[in-house]
Amino acid sequence: MHPNNNHHAPYDFKALIQAHPLLSKYVHVGKAGIDTINFADTNAVVHLNTALLKHHYGLNDWRIPPNYLCPPIPGRADYIHYLKDLLAQDGLPTHIKGLDIGTGANCIYPILANRIYQWHMIGSDINPAAISYAKANINATKGLNEAIEIRHQTTNAHIFEGILLENEYVHFTMCNPPFHASEEEALKGTLRKLRNLGDQAPYRTKKEIVLNFGGQANELWCNGGEALFIKRMIKQSVAFKSRVGWFTTLVSKKEHLPKLYKQLSKLKATHQTIPMAQGHKQSRILAWKF
Repeated sequence: MHPNNNHHAPYDFKALIQAHPLLSKYVHVGKAGIDTINFADTNAVVHLNTALLKHHYGLNDWRIPPNYLCPPIPGRADYIHYLKDLLAQDGLPTHIKGLDIGTGANCIYPILANRIYQWHMIGSDINPAAISYAKANINATKGLNEAIEIRHQTTNAHIFEGILLENEYVHFTMCNPPFHASEEEALKGTLRKLRNLGDQAPYRTKKEIVLNFGGQANELWCNGGEALFIKRMIKQSVAFKSRVGWFTTLVSKKEHLPKLYKQLSKLKATHQTIPMAQGHKQSRILAWKF
């Protein structure tokens, strides 16, 4: 975890419950004799996130619709801190503006970017329901709607076109791409996650699998999976090279990197990979510029 991330310490459930009393219903003493929640319980994870956002980042409220992606806050904050390090390589601008591609109903990256570093952000998404909730989340806390703008991507084939305005410049783009190639693969991944969290229920159908972190189809999978989505993003980034400082994306599977590097080199883009780790989870940020 990034050294500037304020989530290194174990969760202070007393303080979190004070910030968000509804969390108390889900807190219990675990096997280690310390307070915890059941991380396989969707509602418990949502209320933990709400408490973290209220306690650490001063939000008044934060909500997502049922079965939408509920992101782990510490890992999302890490991306923001590493982005600052990346921008500092060229000298930090006074006023920073970024674009979060696929911001989702949770709108977590724009919210954290503003609350941690006061950056101005654009959040884009193809899902009208996600757009509606993202706007509600930034309208719930004073000042957020002055720094964050939510834009609807109406064409699935486009990533930057239709979102970045003519002559508009952003210092970076960021993305947590859908990393599964199919719904079946996404369900298998979710089942593995639940097993790792100690949930041994004998699930038989996809309707019986409750996503502990939620997720709609466009949030979890796309044809070709993560690699094809990022390759499409790289290809489309060429047309916006004068309007973006750094293009970045998470890459969950390191085996995808060689082909992505090859494509970037072919397009004569400068690129680097930033490793990230939260506990046993290993990930990385791929960044490039022209």
